[in-house]
Amino acid sequence: MNRAIFLLITACSFSVGFAQTVTISGLVKDNNTAIAIPYVNVVVKNQKDSTFVAGTITDDEGRFRFTGIAQGHYYFEYSFVGFVTKRQTLFVGSLASFLDVGAIALTEDTKKLDEVVVVGQQDAVSEKLEKKIFSVADNLSQSGGSVMQAMQNLPGVTVQDGKVLLRGNDKVAVLIDGKQTALTGFGSQSGLDNLPASAIEKIEIINNPSAKYDANGNAGIINIIYKKNKQEGFNGKAGFALGAGALWVRQENLPTIRPQYQVTPKINPSLSLNYRKNKINAFFQGDYLYTETLNKNEFVTRNYGDTAIINQQTKRNRNTAFTTLKSGIDWTIDHANTLTISGLFGSEKIIDNGDEPFFNGKTGERLRLWQFLEDELKTTIMATAAYQHKFKEPGRLLNVGFNYTFHREDERYFFTNILPTFTGLDAFKLISDESVYDFNADYIRPLRYGRLETGVKFRKRQIPTNMLFIPGLNSPLDVNAGGIAVYNEVIPAAYGNYVFESEKIEAEVGLRFEYVKIDYEVDPNNPVYKTSGYDYNQPFPNMRFAYKFDDNRKVSLFFNRRVDRPNEVDIRVFPKYDDAEIIKVGNPALRPQFTNSVELGFKNNWAKGYFYGALYHRFADGTITRIASTVPGSTLIYAIFQNAGKSFNSGFEVTLDQEVTASYRVNINANVYHNQINAFSVENLYPQRSIFSAPLQEVTSWNLKINNFFKFGGKSEAQLTAIYLAPDIIPQGKIAGRFSLDVGVKRQIQKGKGELFLNATDLLNTLVMKKEVIGLGFKYTSTDYYETQVVRLGYNYKF
Repeated sequence: MNRAIFLLITACSFSVGFAQTVTISGLVKDNNTAIAIPYVNVVVKNQKDSTFVAGTITDDEGRFRFTGIAQGHYYFEYSFVGFVTKRQTLFVGSLASFLDVGAIALTEDTKKLDEVVVVGQQDAVSEKLEKKIFSVADNLSQSGGSVMQAMQNLPGVTVQDGKVLLRGNDKVAVLIDGKQTALTGFGSQSGLDNLPASAIEKIEIINNPSAKYDANGNAGIINIIYKKNKQEGFNGKAGFALGAGALWVRQENLPTIRPQYQVTPKINPSLSLNYRKNKINAFFQGDYLYTETLNKNEFVTRNYGDTAIINQQTKRNRNTAFTTLKSGIDWTIDHANTLTISGLFGSEKIIDNGDEPFFNGKTGERLRLWQFLEDELKTTIMATAAYQHKFKEPGRLLNVGFNYTFHREDERYFFTNILPTFTGLDAFKLISDESVYDFNADYIRPLRYGRLETGVKFRKRQIPTNMLFIPGLNSPLDVNAGGIAVYNEVIPAAYGNYVFESEKIEAEVGLRFEYVKIDYEVDPNNPVYKTSGYDYNQPFPNMRFAYKFDDNRKVSLFFNRRVDRPNEVDIRVFPKYDDAEIIKVGNPALRPQFTNSVELGFKNNWAKGYFYGALYHRFADGTITRIASTVPGSTLIYAIFQNAGKSFNSGFEVTLDQEVTASYRVNINANVYHNQINAFSVENLYPQRSIFSAPLQEVTSWNLKINNFFKFGGKSEAQLTAIYLAPDIIPQGKIAGRFSLDVGVKRQIQKGKGELFLNATDLLNTLVMKKEVIGLGFKYTSTDYYETQVVRLGYNYKF
C-alpha cells in the first residue's frame, strides 16, 4: 500500500523509452612527454565477470573509439610494450549517446589507477522523462487523416475547438523537424487539422523542454518529425486512402437555410522517395489531402434577460485541399562534414459555404439570415540549409543552420445579409505576407562527467497585412476598421545547458536568455487602435534532478520558466465576420504571458510494462484569454483577447502500459487537473471603451484514455481507443463532458511490402461540443454537432 501511494504521489509525464547503445572514445598519451601513443591495445571487459566485450588499437593520433556498448559496468585495459598496463573502471549510463573518457596517460612507473566513473547525457531523449515519442504508423485508428486527428488518441493530449491541449492547456509551441514554421504557427499552433498525417514519421510531446528550445509554449512543445529514409539505393513508399464522414444528420437545420453536408469524401494519396549512393542522400515526400467536412454545425441560444432571446445556427460546409511537398539532399562532404539543403512547399485551399439564421426566441420570427462564402488560399515556402561538423572526438558537434519561411494568407469573404426589408451584399479581402529569417548555431561536447550544449539563435519576422472592406446596402461591417497593419519581430537568443550523470544521480541545469522586440504599426486612420509594441530582456532557466533507485525505477524533479508571446493574429486589429453576431477582434495592447512550472515524477519499468506519471503545478502571470462582452444598446458579442492576470494549473497524470498476453497490450492514461483564473478587470477598446470584470473561476477536471492493441497471427493488428473528457472551464464559462470510441485495423500483405488499413473515428457518433458562456448582461449556450465520425480505407506499399 505504501508503495502504491508513493507511486501516485510521485508521478511524472508519460514517456516512451527506447533501448540504446553508446559510442565511447578517448586518447592515449605518454605521461612524461604528453605525446600521443599509436597502436595501444584497448580492451573492454565486463566488470562483473571479466568477460571480453570489445577490443581495438589506437590510431596514428593515439585515439580510439568503440560503438555499440550497452548500459552497464565495465573496465578498460590499456597495454603497450614498454608501458605499464593500466585499468580504468567505467560506468555507462542510459542518457549518453557519446562518452569521452578524455586523455589516458601511460607511464613506465608502477602506479595504481584510481577508479574513474564516466557518465553523460544524450541529446533530448525520452530516458530523461521529459518527452513522449509516438510513431504515427502505430496509431491505427487515425491512419489517413490529419496530424491533429492523429494526436487525439495520444496519452496526455486532448483536442478542443481546433486546438491541441497538453494537460488542459492550449499554450503549445508546434515545431516541424525541430523548427517553427508558418505551416503550424510561430508561437501559437495552427494548421494541424489540415496537415496530412501520412507525411509524418513520429510526434514528440515535450512537457519539460530544455534551454536549447525556444522559450515560448508554457504547456510544452509538439515536435512533428517528417518521414526521411536513408537506406542505400533507391527506395520509397506509396499510399492511398479514401474516407467518408457525416454519415447521417445528427441535428436538423433551423428553417430556411441550405442543406448541411452529408457523406463527405476524404482523399489522401502520398508518396515518399529516397535515393542514397556514396556521399549523396536525396529525399522527397509528397502528400495531398482533400476533404469535405461539416466543419461547424453549432446551435446557440443567446439570452439577454428581459430584453431579448435569440436562437441561431452556424452551419459551415468546408472543402479543403492541402498539398505538401518536401525535398532535399544530404551531402556527406567528408567523414567530418555534412550539408543538408531542403525545401518545403505547402498549399492550403479552403472554400467555406456558411449559413447563419437568427430567430426571435420568444416569437419564432426569423430576424436575419447571414450567408457567407469564404475563399482562402494559404501558401507556404520554406528553404533550409543545415551544416554539421564532427570533431575528432565522437559526439562533439557543431551545427549551423539557416531557415527562411514565406507564408501568404489570401482570404476573401462574400456575405449576403438578408433582413425582412432588404438584402445587402458585403465583402472583405485580406492579404497577409509573412517573412521569417532564422539563424542558429549549436555546439555539443561530451564531457567526462556529462555533456555541454550551448548555442545562439536570431530571428527576424515581418508580417504586413492589408484589409479591405467592401460594404453593401446598410452594411453591418465596420468599414473604418480596415487598412494596413505591419507586425515586426526581432529575437536574438543565447543558451547554455549542462547535464551530469552518475550511477545514481542525474542533474541538468540550463539557461536561455532572450531579447524580444515587437512593433505593431497600425493604420493611422484606424478609429480605435494605435501603433504599439513592447520589448523585454528575460532569462528562462530550466533544471532537472533525478535519482535512480535501480535500472528500472527513477524519480525526477523539473523546473521551467517559459513565455507565451501574443501571435500576430491575436493582436490583429481587423474584426472577423465569419460569425455575424459573435465578432472576433485582436488586441494590439496584448502582452506576453510568463509561466513557471514545477513537476515531480516517477517511472517504474518491469518485464512487460511500466508505470509512469507526473505531479505538476504551473502558475502564470498575464494570462492570455479571450473575453466576450457587449456594448450598451446592442446584442452583438465581441470576443477580444486580453491579459487576465494570474492563473494556475495543477494536477497529476498517470500512465500504465502492460503487455497482458503476446497478442494483447493495453495503455491506460489518466489526467486530473485543477484550473483557476483569479478575478480580474480589463478595459476593452473595441468597438467602444468599456470595463469588463470577472470573478474567480476554477474547476477540477479530468480525462481518461484507454488504448487497446491487438495482434493476430503476426500479420494483422488492431487498435481500440476509448476517450472520456470530463467537464472543464473555458473563458467565462464551461464545456460539458465528451466521449468517443475509435477503432482501427491493418494487415500486412505482399510479403510485408503492402499494408491494408481500415479505421473509424468516433464510431458511436457521440462526440458533441456543449458550452455555456456568461457575460455582463447576457448568457449563451451552444451545442455543436460538427463532423466527428469518419470511416477510412487505405493501402500502403513499400519498395
